[in-house]
Amino acid sequence: MKLKVTEQGVVIPKEFLEGVEEVEIRKENNLIVVITTIKSDPILSMGMHPVSCGVTDASEQADTYIYGFNE
Repeated sequence: MKLKVTEQGVVIPKEFLEGVEEVEIRKENNLIVVITTIKSDPILSMGMHPVSCGVTDASEQADTYIYGFNE
């Protein structure tokens, strides 16, 4: 898709931004990069809905249970 650059800049079509509330725009070398930003951190919401599974050391051994190994 080619877009005409006006005095105000370029308008990105809304269908490209479906469900997006905010973007970050950067100029890198000869590229203009538009990155969608996430307002909520998925890591912070990991423990919002815990389940009971009989494991007593999940918080101390999270890597073991998530990745299957212990460093």
